[in-house]
Amino acid sequence: MVFPEDIMPMTIEWLGNSSVATVPTLLDLILKDQLKPHQIKPGDILVFASVGAGMNINALVYKM
Repeated sequence: MVFPEDIMPMTIEWLGNSSVATVPTLLDLILKDQLKPHQIKPGDILVFASVGAGMNINALVYKM
């Protein structure tokens, strides 16, 4: 299955692996309209998940 390129925002190709800063950096870029066409609107429900070094696993659900 092939997914459209704009289905999920990605930054690793130009920011590299920023470990625990990846998720908040991505959120900040979208909120500042710097990752078009991605946008977050009031009422959207966001789900964040990450796995880091040492198998640190994080998950968060947030309503804008």
